[in-house]
Amino acid sequence: MVPPTAPDTARTALVRRSSAARALNLIGDRWTLLVLYAAFMGVTRFDGFVEMTGVARSLLTDRLKRLETGGVLERRLYQERPPRSEYRLTPMGRDLYDSALMLLGWEMRWRFDPTCPSHQIVHTTCGQPLKPILCCAACGEAMKVRDITLSPGPGAGLEPAPRARHSRRASHDDVGGQALHPMLERGIEVLGDRWTAHVVAGAFYGLRRFKDFQDELKVASNILTDRLERLVARRMLEKVRYQEKPERWEYRLTQEGRDLFPLIAALMAWGDRWLSGNEGPPEILTHLCGARLEPVVRCGACDGAVDTSNTRLESSS
Repeated sequence: MVPPTAPDTARTALVRRSSAARALNLIGDRWTLLVLYAAFMGVTRFDGFVEMTGVARSLLTDRLKRLETGGVLERRLYQERPPRSEYRLTPMGRDLYDSALMLLGWEMRWRFDPTCPSHQIVHTTCGQPLKPILCCAACGEAMKVRDITLSPGPGAGLEPAPRARHSRRASHDDVGGQALHPMLERGIEVLGDRWTAHVVAGAFYGLRRFKDFQDELKVASNILTDRLERLVARRMLEKVRYQEKPERWEYRLTQEGRDLFPLIAALMAWGDRWLSGNEGPPEILTHLCGARLEPVVRCGACDGAVDTSNTRLESSS
């Protein structure tokens, strides 16, 4: 694969174009995810975001601006004197609901807790507690990573690696924010750190060895070591020795890790729709049934469609 010609190609790290990676680069940050969580819970005003998430006001201003610039939120004036604005999800932002539900479904499968607010969503079409399942739109089958084939799309190629951000793992202790329910914290820990999320996504591309992760992601050795160890400790990856002298290890997805694939697939589909530009999607996913994969969320109880219009929190009834 030949890198695109550019004046600074020799000085710029290039990475494979990926809709999932583009999505993670936009939203894969603890505080960004908390802002989106609050937005889906109906929060629109600055003080409401502060109250629900505990984010420092300066950080909140930054994340709101990022999401507005990225097209996920839009600012609307609701008061003229003095001027006051609120932040509402755009169609692009609301389209992240499938990804949010896949993160929820993963949490519920592995760490279900009826006291967790986000685990009390009801599918109003059937009245049952929601167990979201990502399915192939063509055949209706639940999506599993073993049933998917990936091939280059019209937008395949290389692009400059995103600008480095703060490399230390994000934590609510960093800026004094309050801890959320443990289930939300676990999901945000995986998705809300840029390198952790990219390592998980890389594992779905078939990366197993340290050098392969480093070559693909262009990540510093100390950061990659930390994230791999973190994912092993969280039972998302397992460390398997493949060579004794000298000792060498590879990192394989566990069942819990593989069960996160619907989230990656949903993020990839979202990135295809909103971040591909005129070149088209960088990758094509094909389902076992032979159709190009178009993921849709279904209710595990009634097999009905799931979206923001037919779900509600049980506590809000």
